[in-house]
Order: sequence, then C-alpha cells, then structure tokens
Amino acid sequence: MALNGFLEFFQKGKVGPGLHLRSHNTFRPKKRFTQGTIRYSLHKQAQASLQSGINLRQVVKLPEGENLNDWIAVHVVDFFNRINLIYGTVSEYCNETTCPTMSGGPRYEYLWADGENFKKPTPLPAPKYIEYLMDWTESQINNECVFPVTTDVPFPKTFINLCRKILTRLFRVFVHVYIHHFDRIVSIGAEAHVNTCYKHFYYFVQEFDLVSAKELEPLSEMTTHVCKD
Repeated sequence: MALNGFLEFFQKGKVGPGLHLRSHNTFRPKKRFTQGTIRYSLHKQAQASLQSGINLRQVVKLPEGENLNDWIAVHVVDFFNRINLIYGTVSEYCNETTCPTMSGGPRYEYLWADGENFKKPTPLPAPKYIEYLMDWTESQINNECVFPVTTDVPFPKTFINLCRKILTRLFRVFVHVYIHHFDRIVSIGAEAHVNTCYKHFYYFVQEFDLVSAKELEPLSEMTTHVCKD
C-alpha cells in the first residue's frame, strides 16, 4: 500500500477487522496545504512519487529546481500527520499506568521542555509528553512566521534548526510505539504500513541530516532490519 493509502487506511478507521480508531485528545485532524500554493504542489508531487513505487531513498531527494525549505516544510507537516495517526491507533493502551514515563526501553527516557510551561526538562508520563509534543508541533506549523504559506514571506533563519527539533521529537514517538506498543500495531494488521512510514521518515532525515545519530540510536537494530533497500 502506498503511503497516501496508508493515511486513508488510518483516517477511515480501517485498522483491522471490526476495529476502529478510538478518539483521544492527542489524535487530531490532518493538517492540509492550501490549494494553489507551492507547498501544495510539492505535496502532490511527493505523493505522486510515493504512489509510483519509486525507491523511498529516491523519493526523499530534493526535486531539481525546488527550494529546500519548502521541501522540508512539506515533509514536516506530512510526518506530523502520519505519526499523529499512528499514535492514535495505540493511544488507548498508552496511559499513565502502562507508560508512566516517556521512554524507549530501560535505556532511554525523554524529558519535556518547551521554554514556556516547562522551562526545565521534566519527566512526564508518555501520553502527556506526546500530547504536549503534538500541541507544540501543531503551534509551530500553524505559525505563518515560522512556516510561511506564501513566497513573499521568507523562511526564518532558524527554520532548519526548528525542523530538526520537531523531527527529533516526532522520532521519539516512533521509539515509544515500536518499543512499547508494537504488539498492538501487529494485532491490528498495520505493521507493514507503520514500517513503510518509518522508512520514509528515516530516509528523509538521513538525506538532509535532520536527526542526529545519537537520537536515532534507540531504533538502530530495527532500522537495520527494516531499511534494507
């Protein structure tokens, strides 16, 4: 199934025989691009490439003549949508009792800080961490000074670094889902789709050096297994 089909698969609640997505405060509507904009065109171009069956390593490459910031912005929004949907499928099993820390196994624990409500890195239960993460990411994406929607508004100089932070934090949701909730993903028949989404994410951040090797370490063994092509 192509990745746009993967999105429809989750959005329609088709997550296995007789199973449907349960509403959760972290699960939110898909963010969309405004029709007629460069960002919309790039989004459609990327989706067409995914549908064509081109190797994912090739799909993530910057199209000739296109602006790198636009290309990264499109993917940040798309990955936000996809990862939010993936977490929505396991959220009813992720609570303060089952997941009292935002962790990826015993070796990795993530602390939340946003410079406003949490000025210092703070330990949180996984669902609360992910709720703050999704709210924070959504606020960045919706800020037109940071993610401009027209070409007459320039990207800020801090744009790439902000995208690194967003993608690094979104990667931590992959870590938590794979290590603590993958049995749920398998039980609803979504393993192949989540793996494809992860491969797409991994190849993209590798192509543009957007997530450090240290941050990628918790899933290194799984990445070696899944990202073979």
